[in-house]
Amino acid sequence: MKPTTRRRLFLVVALLLAFGALGFVATSNMGENLVYYWDPTQLRDAGDKAVGATIRLGGMVQKGTVNWQPDSQSLRFTVTDGKNTVDVIATGAPPQMFREGIGVVVEGTMTPEGVFKSDRLMVKHSNEYKPPKEGESVEDMYKSMLEDQ
Repeated sequence: MKPTTRRRLFLVVALLLAFGALGFVATSNMGENLVYYWDPTQLRDAGDKAVGATIRLGGMVQKGTVNWQPDSQSLRFTVTDGKNTVDVIATGAPPQMFREGIGVVVEGTMTPEGVFKSDRLMVKHSNEYKPPKEGESVEDMYKSMLEDQ
């Protein structure tokens, strides 16, 4: 076989494999692996369609709703978007920045009982860097950040 024929054959086989792989990805059930991002209103509006689906729920932790049980590593709180609320049960220790009034994203599933069961909890935080003022300690900065909320 000539070298040019061999190169052409290799190119044709490589293109067929690439198109075959692309076709497989396009026709496979990738929708089953998608994670939807909803706020509490969208979750409530979805009704039974939300039950059992993997969802990322985003909103604010409603004040007065955080119930942390360190012995059982169970965390209960309510997420709100200002219109609707969703009760959340999370397992495992919460992130250090977790508190009432902070933005959160929880990943999990909605139960038939109407409670969102989360296996992943992420907190939203500002990326804004504020250097300490002259003579201000790190503890003073931390206190002032908590007072701003």
